[in-house]
Amino acid sequence: MAVTISPPLRRFLQGLAVGLGGAALSLLMSASGALDLFEYKTWDLRQQVSARPSEASGRIVLILIDQDSLDWGKEQMGWSYPWPRETQAVITDFCKRAGAKSLSFDVIYSEPSFYGVSDDEAFRRSLTENGRVIGTLALGTENATAKQWPAVLSDPGLSIAGLDEWRSAVRPTMLDFPLATFPASDLAPGFNRLANTNLHQDSDGVYRRVSLFNTFSGHVVPLHALAAYLAGNPGAHSLSIKPGELTVDGTVVPIDDEGRAILRFRGPDGTYKAYGADAIIESELRIREGEKPIVDPPTLKDKHVFFGHSAMGLFDLKPSPTDGQYPGVELHVTQLDNLLSGDFMRPFPLWAQALLLALVCCAAAIIVSAVSKAWRSAIAYLGFLPLVPALGFAAFPLGFWLPIVPGMVGIAVSLVGASLVSFATEGRQKRYLKSAFRQYLSPVVIEQLIAHPESLKLGGEKRELSIYFSDLQGFTSLSEMLTPEELTGVLNDYLSAMTDIIQDEGGTIDKYEGDAIIAFWNAPIEFADHAVRAVRAALRCQAELTRLRPIFRERVKKDLFMRIGVNSGPAVVGNMGSRTRFDYTMLGDAVNLASRLEGTNKQFGTYTMISGATLALTAGAFPARELSRVAVMGRAEPVTVHEPMLHDEYASRKDALAAFDRGLRAYYAGKFGESSKIFESIAGQDPAAKAYLARCRELADHPPAGAWTGVWVMTTK
Repeated sequence: MAVTISPPLRRFLQGLAVGLGGAALSLLMSASGALDLFEYKTWDLRQQVSARPSEASGRIVLILIDQDSLDWGKEQMGWSYPWPRETQAVITDFCKRAGAKSLSFDVIYSEPSFYGVSDDEAFRRSLTENGRVIGTLALGTENATAKQWPAVLSDPGLSIAGLDEWRSAVRPTMLDFPLATFPASDLAPGFNRLANTNLHQDSDGVYRRVSLFNTFSGHVVPLHALAAYLAGNPGAHSLSIKPGELTVDGTVVPIDDEGRAILRFRGPDGTYKAYGADAIIESELRIREGEKPIVDPPTLKDKHVFFGHSAMGLFDLKPSPTDGQYPGVELHVTQLDNLLSGDFMRPFPLWAQALLLALVCCAAAIIVSAVSKAWRSAIAYLGFLPLVPALGFAAFPLGFWLPIVPGMVGIAVSLVGASLVSFATEGRQKRYLKSAFRQYLSPVVIEQLIAHPESLKLGGEKRELSIYFSDLQGFTSLSEMLTPEELTGVLNDYLSAMTDIIQDEGGTIDKYEGDAIIAFWNAPIEFADHAVRAVRAALRCQAELTRLRPIFRERVKKDLFMRIGVNSGPAVVGNMGSRTRFDYTMLGDAVNLASRLEGTNKQFGTYTMISGATLALTAGAFPARELSRVAVMGRAEPVTVHEPMLHDEYASRKDALAAFDRGLRAYYAGKFGESSKIFESIAGQDPAAKAYLARCRELADHPPAGAWTGVWVMTTK
């Protein structure tokens, strides 16, 4: 028993299927990384719009070697860069005097000082006296040579509960490093901890995610943010890890499978309080001399202090979501700020993203499938396209990175897909109902049906047909110029004249589509000369329109021209439709080609075009010139097309047509210069030659890639 589905339910199921397909497609594209670069840009915009300092931002201070500091060192002290390490000892002493919670040097002191052993000794002595200074090592650098933790250094003593289990579960690829560069052996023992400075950027080169730790030679190595936190809070610490989370003394840090946390940026460069290194050095030296300092030590009390570079010439500027030139040390500062505030961004769970995407995509597709008016569909588009961006921006203050681009892709695919499916189903049915009253069967078909009433059933048979498609040039503009009554009158007169000729030649009118006429020969009545009849009908129709053109010009104020395409080949023809409403029509590749030939006339400035298959069946009944080898849209195999003519016209154009043929042979041979000269000589009197002249000049300037076949590929219908 057949199940009948009501139209509303069918539209619902149709929209549901399209929506699920759109969601699935966008998720696959997202998983493949195809949308990453676009998504990163939307994320950066969200960071820029929402960036605000936190309470913890005031607990972090920067000491920077900026351009002013470099100028001061060179002009006032006679230092070239790198400065003597004794200057960093002065900074270390100032931070101890000020009571800073920690001091992080984002500088790798991998070689002994250029200024001698005493310079390193002074720096190491200040490091030891301070006791809360973090030094830098670089894991995985190309020039690194160390493969083991140096014996002169004590074990970093950092353990993370569950690390081995987490590593086995998620299998990170960027956690462990095989090589390292350590500070010089005279300095390294003076640091409270050593921190890794190696940061990973996203595929577009921007730094958005940073690990809190890495591993080397069996040791857990913190990055500067975590090291500063540990050094600034002496005592026992509790660190644990599991998929999706790293917990530091009760603060949960959301992480991905590489151990990276998404940074919440507080603003562009300059958001954090920063002092030039020259000001700190001068302040400490003035205090030692009993003078008033430039920077009062209490301003650094209980602050986490980071020392780094911001001068462009020192090459430690990195792109961030909020600033294209962001000092690398501020990435560590931002991470510490997030750790102290406990507000790292969280990735939106994949299952929730998939569910949300499926819901909005299905809702969009179902609504578009349900509405029938174009303006209602437009409202649906306007309502759904901004929905995901709005949700993405709304999720940011809640601490979530909700991907925007996959959602927009999914919704766009769902909306467009639902529109196309609706057009192909509902639209086709409406067009069928509208066209039913303006389609007429040929008298021979009616006689056939009277003689054989058993043919009133669904189904068809395969026949070789000659198929005719015609269309008025500029009909759209014509319809805009006339009132409906005037347009109907012109169309009726035009269609009547053409139909009389087609039926006089034994053709069957398949249908009218506005000004277009679709007809065929050899069904239901067989004609051995069906190709001759079709071509003769085409030429007679053109002649009749020429006769009527002055009359129509008086009515529409412009000349009417008609394009015709004829092809012969196998097609299925018969009664097709429902059991209660059907039509005698045809379908097949040969039908599609005939339609394409009608439109291909536009490329060559011709008005009647037939295929090589049709020309062969006419057996020389009409003179014709070969126009081209074309590959029409929707068909990979090229076809040779011709322009048929009446004998009188062919004779009057004999010389020009002969020249055209010579030019065409040169074009086929790839001799574009020779063919250009030939076509140029007749371009003024032959639109096809004019089209080829432009084509040859283009090919001469931009030779075709690969072997030349002479095929003219059509890019439009």
